[in-house]
Amino acid sequence: MSTLILPAPAKLNLFLHITGRRADGYHTLQTVFQLLDYGDTLTFSANSSGQINFTCSDPALAGPNNLVVQAASLLTQKTGLTRGADIYLEKILPQGGGVGGGSSDAATTLLALNSLWQCGLGIDELAQMGLSLGADVPVFVRGRSAWAENVGESLQVLDLSERWYIVLTPDCQVSTGEIFSHPQLTRNTYPIKIPAFPFSGSKNDCELLVQSLYPPVKRALDWLSTFAEARMSGTGASVFASFDSQAQAQEVMNHLARQTESSGTKIGSAFIARGVNISPLYEALLD
Repeated sequence: MSTLILPAPAKLNLFLHITGRRADGYHTLQTVFQLLDYGDTLTFSANSSGQINFTCSDPALAGPNNLVVQAASLLTQKTGLTRGADIYLEKILPQGGGVGGGSSDAATTLLALNSLWQCGLGIDELAQMGLSLGADVPVFVRGRSAWAENVGESLQVLDLSERWYIVLTPDCQVSTGEIFSHPQLTRNTYPIKIPAFPFSGSKNDCELLVQSLYPPVKRALDWLSTFAEARMSGTGASVFASFDSQAQAQEVMNHLARQTESSGTKIGSAFIARGVNISPLYEALLD
């Protein structure tokens, strides 16, 4: 097969506890990654040039610093292969939203090119490679919703009950580096056990700090909280709430549309997604 069209699904951090800070500056944490059935789409076509040609629906993201390019380059370095690929990214997920867009794109790239180039690398090898690109990449490589610890790479598969989510992203980008280096960040939350999940006694340790630094995130949280318990995902700007059904989530989306139209003020862009235990990427690879 010389062409693959594959999804790069979003994730939510259903909570985020920061339990400490290592000597190397990285933070230890506990979280649950909930994969969603919504995300970016990448198209991969093998070429004989030995070059990685990358384009994107958002030209501003098409440079060599994109994690897609970095993932492809890393795979060539690790395998010694000189094969090429044309890669196109249809970008849907918000930047700086905390829903894993760049990390998911990188994971899809590793899995796609491993297949397309017939590298023969196993999932453990690809996940370890992905970790060097970002702490969230391994969960997308492994393709299962999971409990995560350490810097986010120690994963234990979870089977979560089906929920529908509204993900609301205000018009701002939150810097992960700024949040994790901020002196007011909570870094000493006591570790919890998996049975205490999902929401009893859990929170997002970054949420209060981000709200104080980024007022649009606070406005989005306050608005969504009038319909259901709302939280911020990871360290990003996106906030979410869960619902029993797609119809309930759609009703809230309709409220958002009506309020935006009547007030002329946009709280943020939003989408509805279903929580899934197995990544849509794996289902596509098996087709």
